[in-house]
Amino acid sequence: MNETTITAEPNTPFIDIVREFEATPAQVFRAWTDPEIVPLWLGPSGMSMDLIEYNVTDGGRYHYVHRDDAGEYVFRGVFHAVVPNERIVQTFQFDGWPTEVSLETLTFEDLGGRTRVHKHSVFLSVASRDAMVESGMERGVLDSMTRLDNVLAS
Repeated sequence: MNETTITAEPNTPFIDIVREFEATPAQVFRAWTDPEIVPLWLGPSGMSMDLIEYNVTDGGRYHYVHRDDAGEYVFRGVFHAVVPNERIVQTFQFDGWPTEVSLETLTFEDLGGRTRVHKHSVFLSVASRDAMVESGMERGVLDSMTRLDNVLAS
């Protein structure tokens, strides 16, 4: 299985996530952007997901809710640039922290039948980035990447 790398260098407002997949960029991009596939892998294991809006086009929006016994967690954002099989630029907002919005750039690098996804997130401040790291986001990222691996394999 491929390893997920999460990097949050001290005193910077950035988080970088890198993961390689045993699938082509077109297959990974489709899994990342198809509203029928996204609920199968996005989010921590053990949570349900309601995908309310997911329009992966320049200027399109997304809005989804994860639920578990402890409550619900609402996320939303705007897709600013979408280059099929290559790149997505989007905002990311958790309704629990409504004034904190990050800008994310995802790249899908062709490794000759495999794909490296690199997600670079820019936060408004180091404190905002630190709060995200301390929120337990690592579990959601790792679970999501493992679940995406399984979806791509099926």
